[in-house]
Amino acid sequence: MRHWKMVFVTLWSIFLLAGCGPKYVALPINEDVDVCVICNMQVKDDAYATQLTTKDGQTYKFDDIGCMNEWKEKNGTEQIGMDFVRDYNDKEWIEFNKATYVYDASIRTPMAYGLVSFKDKESAENFIQEQGVGVIMTAADLTSHDWKQNTEGMDMMGEGGHSHEHEQGDSETHGSENKHGETGHH
Repeated sequence: MRHWKMVFVTLWSIFLLAGCGPKYVALPINEDVDVCVICNMQVKDDAYATQLTTKDGQTYKFDDIGCMNEWKEKNGTEQIGMDFVRDYNDKEWIEFNKATYVYDASIRTPMAYGLVSFKDKESAENFIQEQGVGVIMTAADLTSHDWKQNTEGMDMMGEGGHSHEHEQGDSETHGSENKHGETGHH
């Protein structure tokens, strides 16, 4: 009988320890210091902000979901512990894989990727109905999504809009107005 108690205690301990893995939580956005690690633009505390935390505890913040996707393409996804997007309506953090997305090239986002996220499909459908544009996508759909920036939409925003392609190798600082109406430097 004593042997079975030891087996039970050992198995129970293993079960408890297995449930104590890392818990990933989204960090607040601090507009004074948070800068997108891809485009170097200010990360606004708004519905477009995204972030991911690696398994070793590093958190990376982005001003647009397209920038987070670019980071994933460059660095892979194997070391991501959790990635988060925000609900377009209430700005609450949502796990990337649990969100519902709406895409249309005409939807204005900080880096012109035209993709917004919602905590549920009903909210996404309401957005499409209100805006008159968009298609619903899941996180799985985004793996085959064509991640192009709407450069026409960026041209309409003035010089503040920019693509990542022209930025590479361009270390010149520009003080033009961005989509958020602030002066952006990159």
